Amino acid sequence: MNESAAVLDQATGAQRTSSAALPPATDLVTALQTTEKRIKHSYSLTDLVGTWRLCFITGTKKTRQKAGVALGAGRYLPKIIKIQLNYQATADDQGLVKNSVSLGQLKLELTGPVKFWHKARCLAFDFTQIQIVLGGLTLYKGRMRPEAADQEFFQQSLKEQAFFKYFWVTETGIAARGRGGGLALWYREDG
Repeated sequence: MNESAAVLDQATGAQRTSSAALPPATDLVTALQTTEKRIKHSYSLTDLVGTWRLCFITGTKKTRQKAGVALGAGRYLPKIIKIQLNYQATADDQGLVKNSVSLGQLKLELTGPVKFWHKARCLAFDFTQIQIVLGGLTLYKGRMRPEAADQEFFQQSLKEQAFFKYFWVTETGIAARGRGGGLALWYREDG
C-alpha cells in the first residue's frame, strides 16, 4: 500500500471507529489528489454496492472561494450530520442510488437511477424521488420528476448527467471527484 492510500485508510478508519487520530485536512487533500493521479484501476457498479457515509469534502473551486476560511482546503463533516449514499445494482452497469441526509430525527432521502460508465470510471446519477421523514413519521413522499425520467436517464450521454468519478474503491472506503470538481471521501457503514 502506498503512502497516500495509507492516509485515506487512516481517515476512513478513524471516522468509522472514532478511535484513531484523523490526518490533517491538508494531508488528506494531498493524498486524495495523489491517489487520483496514480490510480487507473477500472471499477464496476458492484464494487460500489453498499452504504457509504460521507466524511470529508473539498467542495468545488467556486464553493471554496465563496466559503473561504470556513471550508479551507477541505473539511471533515461533523458526526451530527449523517450523509449517506446507498448503491444497489439492478442490471449490468445500472442500479439505484439513495442519498440521505439526517440531522437528529429529521431525514431527507433522494432516490433515483444510476449508470456506471466503465471507460470513464464514472457513476452517473439522477434523483427522481424524494422522501422527508421526522422520527418514524413520513412527512412527504413523492416524485420530483415524472416516471419517464428514470428511463430517459439511461438514454442520456455522460456529459448530460451528474456523476462521481471514482478513483479509490476498497472494502472500507471510496473516494471520487464530482462533476463540479470537488473531492469527497466516504467510509462503508456497517450493517
